[in-house]
Amino acid sequence: MTLTAELYFSFRSPYSYLSIGRYRAMVEEYAVDIALRPVYPLAIRQPDFFERNHPNWLGYTMRDMIRVAQFHAIPFGAPRPDPIIQNVMTREIAADQPYIRRVTRMGQAAARRGKGLVFAAEAGRMIWGGQENWHEGGHLAGALSAADLDPAEIEAEVESDAETLDAEIAANQDALEAAGHWGVPTLVFEGEPFFGQDRIDMVKWRMEQKGLAKR
Repeated sequence: MTLTAELYFSFRSPYSYLSIGRYRAMVEEYAVDIALRPVYPLAIRQPDFFERNHPNWLGYTMRDMIRVAQFHAIPFGAPRPDPIIQNVMTREIAADQPYIRRVTRMGQAAARRGKGLVFAAEAGRMIWGGQENWHEGGHLAGALSAADLDPAEIEAEVESDAETLDAEIAANQDALEAAGHWGVPTLVFEGEPFFGQDRIDMVKWRMEQKGLAKR
């Protein structure tokens, strides 16, 4: 028996990146299929999010995500460039967001084909793993190829079907909230949400109760 789950994921979320490789490894080892459900980051959905947070939020988050990466031996570095275009002084989010929209639409196109998890792991490693100018050249094409996808086909779909892809991404967000959470990464298994990169062992524990077995 193969179990199924959905992983709600943002390409701008460091914690999504810090979880995706471990979920990918779980799928490779165990009889479970995890469907990627990309969502746009809070900077797109709630542009005033960073202004409303406690002043300590950013400093703590930076410290924590670095130590999580060190603890799990995951390559980690500040995105170059940030997937979100934002004025670092005023925190204002730009109206035009070509980087995050392109990669998230790619993720949704990959998810349509059941290849979202691998693409997100490969693209996430470039964005958060230190690849400079990850948005240029053949970097994202390489991530698509690693997921056994045709880069030209996906690029064409992202250009021609952007509106429908965005509607599907919005539906992912609605489904996440209907499942009982709003943030990422959140894995939903049999209607139960598990939020955060630190819930993976608990996810496995729950799945084992439902018959999780090695492939």
